[in-house]
Amino acid sequence: MSFLSSLYDAHLTIAGHPITWREILGNAFGFASAVGGLRRRVWAWPVGIVGNVLLFTVFIAATFDAQAQQPLFGQAGRQVFFIVTSVYGWYRWNEQKRLHQQQDGGGDAPAIVPRWATARERVAYLLTAAAAVLVAQWAFSIVGAGWPAPRWYYWCDAWIFVGSMLATYAMARGWNDFWLAWIAVDLVGVPLLWHSGYYPSAILYVFYGALCVAGFVTWWRATRAASADPVPEGVAA
Repeated sequence: MSFLSSLYDAHLTIAGHPITWREILGNAFGFASAVGGLRRRVWAWPVGIVGNVLLFTVFIAATFDAQAQQPLFGQAGRQVFFIVTSVYGWYRWNEQKRLHQQQDGGGDAPAIVPRWATARERVAYLLTAAAAVLVAQWAFSIVGAGWPAPRWYYWCDAWIFVGSMLATYAMARGWNDFWLAWIAVDLVGVPLLWHSGYYPSAILYVFYGALCVAGFVTWWRATRAASADPVPEGVAA
């Protein structure tokens, strides 16, 4: 147990701030998963799950340790959703890849053909996200009543929580919209994480932002190429 405790608490100090290796490694797995998502590879999902588990231990610790960094309830809660949604995305992308291989006779083609969400799908997820932000902000402010955090803090944390869930679900569905959702999350997440002392996560989010722009352009081009060459029936993303 002593060895496991030492492994769990292992950290390094940068500019006077202790940073756990769990946070560093969790973000490294997360970045690798994002690269896999850009390339539309099925392995992006299990790699992302490893990162989610590591980051959950980082953020949930702040809920129970009075000496921990400022808590981010949304950051901890979204890791659980990521794991659940990643299992769904892993299954869905595997099925889509299998259908593509049946049509193409094998090969190592990307798992999905990306597309834009329809107008109906977009209205549905935007309304759901707006309602979820209201509920999450209220819940986080109640749970975090013992910490001297300003009201805006919980609004930002709520958006990161809900926006991340929206982006992950949209990725599982193969919608281009998911990159835009991640960019919106990054615009709030970078300053909030830096303010809260989660420096590796904040720095990585800057790289995430650049990767999201590249991913959006890549998927958008793939969508245009697919529209010029329609996908056979039964292989739609």
